[in-house]
Amino acid sequence: MGGNGDASSGSEMAADTGSSSLQLPCVFSPKSRQYLALCAQDGRLRIWNTDSKTLHQEYVPSAHLSATCICIAWGPCRTVKDGPQRKKRKSEAGQAAEKADLLAMGTAAGSVLIYSTAKGALHCTLDGGHSGGVNCVQWHPEDSLLYSASDDTNIIEWDLQTGKARSKWKADRAAVTSLCVSPDGKLLLSAGLIIKMWDLDTKEVYRKFTGHSTAVTTLRFATTRPPDSNGLYFLSGAAHDRLLSVWQVREDGKDKNSVVSFTLTDEPLHVDLVASNSKEEAVRLAVVCKDGQLHLFEHFLNGPCKKPLSPSCTVQMSDTKDSPVPIPLLAAALGAGMQTVLLSYGNHLQPVMEKVEINTAERHVCLTRDVQTSLSLSIETAVSKVKTPVVNAKGRVLVPGLPGHQAPVKGSLQGSEKRKKDTDTKEVGSHEDRLREIDLSTVSTDKGALKGTASLQTDNFAVLLVQGLESSDTNILNKVFQTRKEIVIKKTVARLPIPAVLPLVEEITKRLQGHPFTRVKMFHKLTKLHGKLYLLMTQVGVPTR
Repeated sequence: MGGNGDASSGSEMAADTGSSSLQLPCVFSPKSRQYLALCAQDGRLRIWNTDSKTLHQEYVPSAHLSATCICIAWGPCRTVKDGPQRKKRKSEAGQAAEKADLLAMGTAAGSVLIYSTAKGALHCTLDGGHSGGVNCVQWHPEDSLLYSASDDTNIIEWDLQTGKARSKWKADRAAVTSLCVSPDGKLLLSAGLIIKMWDLDTKEVYRKFTGHSTAVTTLRFATTRPPDSNGLYFLSGAAHDRLLSVWQVREDGKDKNSVVSFTLTDEPLHVDLVASNSKEEAVRLAVVCKDGQLHLFEHFLNGPCKKPLSPSCTVQMSDTKDSPVPIPLLAAALGAGMQTVLLSYGNHLQPVMEKVEINTAERHVCLTRDVQTSLSLSIETAVSKVKTPVVNAKGRVLVPGLPGHQAPVKGSLQGSEKRKKDTDTKEVGSHEDRLREIDLSTVSTDKGALKGTASLQTDNFAVLLVQGLESSDTNILNKVFQTRKEIVIKKTVARLPIPAVLPLVEEITKRLQGHPFTRVKMFHKLTKLHGKLYLLMTQVGVPTR
């Protein structure tokens, strides 16, 4: 794919630095789009295989609070040695496939983690460079270099051969929230409130662009031409801004205003772009917005265009119920033609991936899907195929699937497609199925079964509680809160991922407000606890909502 430098194929970050609305990163790997990397609410990195629709790897960066992942970016595709090599036939020689392997993750603690999918383990940690959270990471398309931008207002150029900082410079008066390396590797765009274009040889500002009133969260080069040709364009998007602005880098330096703007329904979260290599070639865009809609654009960049451009096609998704509920799109990747798009939708814990053909002749397309069926299939096959990474002593290896779900992996999953629904093996199905499963385990009184059902029950409760809090689903929350068993309550709370603790306290506080039998003392205790937790979590950089 002739995308905007496969090396920097999408780095996602918090939409508004310092605010509570932390956007979760979700990025397809470059070129073949074989993998989808996501960081979910439970702080884990999950890598899904888009071909087999299964969970490929799961990694816990660190048990420490401050290792919250803020942004992720895939490195350039490279030839990787995948474990022990078998002898290749002559016909295979010279056909060593380049694969997406390395993944950079910027954390709230200021460190950058490099994860290798080939090793299924951490490749290295880039420490001691930043004193604030890392908002964006971007790879150089050819050299073994990585750029990171931080709340501490600095940009660092890392040498991945040595694992050390090669260069560090102050890039803005405020936090640097976005970066993008040009396809030829000679220029770097950075942004806080002002967009700056840097010459990477000298680390000096080549141009400045102003036009956003909020933190810039998206920067992408839209063309592959040199800066002195009048043909170099890039686009930018910002927090709470419903426009993508396109800027022309002009030879005469008169590039103070954006030349084109694309209209959106909400702020852009994920942008995939096929760059234009000549004036005769249109730039193609797939933009997923915060409201879960996808907008497709196709435009020939040739100087200013006064009127904002509407999408050539807008795609929404909903479920198959009688009164349809929207399904949020998380990310999209453009195929060879404008009609073919690889989608990721649902939620970050269990994304569904699907390649679709979209009739772009229609301005509005609504795709309906039965998400629960897709989910249970993905999770079930994931359990049998996942490669568990090697983790350091701080990490915890988890059985793939749902966070905290530690039911034993059954070996008899190969023929899962052929198996009929009425067999003994239960799928991890819809919320309702899981709620029913909890009811069954509560009723079970067989002493021998009690141990197993208790742990399965607390696992289920922890999973449901996270999902209930995330989706504000009253039915799920009521079901979890109705339990009176102290051991179940304690174990459920112990198994909650850290980012879910504060929302839980908020939910309990909300339920106690206006309750006629609430003890004032209890209410005060809760409010005090909430205050302490909030203070602690903001100090160590855990996202609060």
